[in-house]
Amino acid sequence: MTAPVLMYTTAVCPYCIRAKQLLSARGVAHIDEVRVDLDADRRDEMMARTQRRTVPQIFIGNTHVGGCDDLIALDAAGGLLPLLAADPA
Repeated sequence: MTAPVLMYTTAVCPYCIRAKQLLSARGVAHIDEVRVDLDADRRDEMMARTQRRTVPQIFIGNTHVGGCDDLIALDAAGGLLPLLAADPA
């Protein structure tokens, strides 16, 4: 079992697709995806939580990972799998 993953996305976002592919490759079976292009309130929520306007914005458990490049860098540094395995409590 992996920590819960929440990702703010839009419909046509190559970085969102790449981030989902990487997470899937690391064993994530479910991503709670929030489409900010469909709901302006959720975009406002994303910007308030992250201080960023771009997608994807990725949370693993309570940790804000950042965007796709941040996720790739975390994985390359060996930090993604331990974060995914962490107890979300």
